[in-house]
Amino acid sequence: MTETRAFQVDLRGLVDLLSHHLYSSPRVYLRELLQNAVDAVTARAAATPGAPARITVRTGEVLSVTDTGIGLTEADVHTFLATIGRSSKRAAGGGLDTAGLAAAREDLIGQFGIGLLACFVVADEITVVSRSAAEPGAPAVEWRGRSDGSYTLRALPPGAVPEPGTTVRLTPRADAAEWTGADQVLALARHYGSLLRHDVTVVESDGTTTRINEPPPWERAHRTPTARREALAGYCRTVFGFTPLDTIDLDLPAAGLRGVAYVLPTPVSPAQRAEHRVHLKGMLLSERADGLLPEWAFFVRCVVDTTTLRPTASRESLYEDATLAAVRDALGDRIRDWLAGLAAADPELLHRFLAVHQLAAKALARFDDALLRLLLPWLPFETTDGQVTLEEFTRAHPVIAVTRTVEEFRQVAPVAGAVGLGIVNGGYTYDHELVHRLPEIRPGSQVTDLDPTTVTAHLDFADPAAELAASAFLSLARDTVGAHGCDVVLRSFQPVTAPALLLDDRDARHERTRADLAARATDGLWGDILGSLRADTPRAQLVLNHLNPLVRRAATITDPGLARTTAEALYGQALLATRRPLRAQESALLNRAFLGLLDHAMHHEGNPPPRPASAGGESTGE
Repeated sequence: MTETRAFQVDLRGLVDLLSHHLYSSPRVYLRELLQNAVDAVTARAAATPGAPARITVRTGEVLSVTDTGIGLTEADVHTFLATIGRSSKRAAGGGLDTAGLAAAREDLIGQFGIGLLACFVVADEITVVSRSAAEPGAPAVEWRGRSDGSYTLRALPPGAVPEPGTTVRLTPRADAAEWTGADQVLALARHYGSLLRHDVTVVESDGTTTRINEPPPWERAHRTPTARREALAGYCRTVFGFTPLDTIDLDLPAAGLRGVAYVLPTPVSPAQRAEHRVHLKGMLLSERADGLLPEWAFFVRCVVDTTTLRPTASRESLYEDATLAAVRDALGDRIRDWLAGLAAADPELLHRFLAVHQLAAKALARFDDALLRLLLPWLPFETTDGQVTLEEFTRAHPVIAVTRTVEEFRQVAPVAGAVGLGIVNGGYTYDHELVHRLPEIRPGSQVTDLDPTTVTAHLDFADPAAELAASAFLSLARDTVGAHGCDVVLRSFQPVTAPALLLDDRDARHERTRADLAARATDGLWGDILGSLRADTPRAQLVLNHLNPLVRRAATITDPGLARTTAEALYGQALLATRRPLRAQESALLNRAFLGLLDHAMHHEGNPPPRPASAGGESTGE
């Protein structure tokens, strides 16, 4: 025989789960109380238009929240307050339980039936006194729930509660004093309820009354557009703590969303978590809402109020669904429209924006063809002519070479600039791809990846007689540096102060890496595989500058040991100029070259080499 039993709920365990896992902080208890009060007032207004709509929070030894809402009958209390997970704001089929309120469903905030449990995080007992507006003849009731899972319910005598509505009372525990003090309650009420649409006041024990909510600045009437901008900027300073570069109105009537996007006045990392404030029907839902904007829009911070986006069970973040995806795309369109408007009407502000948020603009141009045509001519890039726009750069350089890495650019920039070669640093995020798309918006422009041979071709050949005189040194240098996958050539170029230039590319670096792995391979099969991958790619080139006095003196060295050490030193100096990480063998080369030159310098000054130490540890002498 199969017996069906009901689940048993450990309320203490459930409260612990809520306080430590579902909700981020005990402070949400006040949000849940305000939320239930707002929904009750909204429900009564839908049933009885013109009904009073007030919510009052009273502080003191007993904390209470009173609303003039729809209220509860005895049957409602048994159904909703005593059943975890059942909400008076939804039925099993998704509609409203309260007759005549289906049309108001979108104005209600709560829907999970667990909000009141958050109060057990700060109190061991909750008292609810309520009188129903839906059934005027029903008696008022008092419900007392305890954190051990028990509750009592009694009907109150006629006249005990003069008006329909509900009052929730909490006697805070001693360990909850941090969250239930008068100042904290006032701060929390403002924090969560500043945009609520009903009259919400906090009454302190001394009788001080403070209204905590008002219409948001984007919904208020302002005398002039300038006054409106100042009001929005002031709200940004209050909420986020910065003065925005500009403000963008966000208005999506179809999604029931209104608000403002604030453009950050300083650069920000794309990886930094956004701090968008999302209000759900006036109640603050999240200060760090993820997924509200496209990933590329990391340069703005938003404050929005919505009626259609769904919260998660904790009501501290947004539920990812098709509605949120549509809203995200629509908000992205608003930001793109703002950028397009700047290019047409306010180029000065666009320049200021790009000076601060280059990376964001480049990310946007990369994914949006229309904005690519709009923004690419304005975007600054690092070039051999300095930090300039592509529009300016192409006037001087019809053919543009672009590097793949920052290191490649740093290798050639000083020399390329001196010989008039136009090179763009494509090593930063999005730059390489964007520069290659320049011909799409500027027909006739030519863009090519930088090839080391291109740079070498722009350098002057050394005088044949001088190269012949240096042939012995060059031969030793090629043997020495060739062990590192690098060739040596002699050229004449500016600036004279640069003794050597290392020209390298990605293919050459890949081949060196493959050769290193093959040399270290202990497994025969793996070594054979790496050997079969050997590519006949151009090797890196160490270009010695014959105009440099040091190189001219090095070319006359006849001592083979000193010549090899000098070649290693020149190669090491060129390596350091690239600012790329050194491999172990390159670090060893630099150390060896330094010690070799130091030893030669000391010997050249006439200091005799030290004699070997005697067996007793003392040096021998004459």
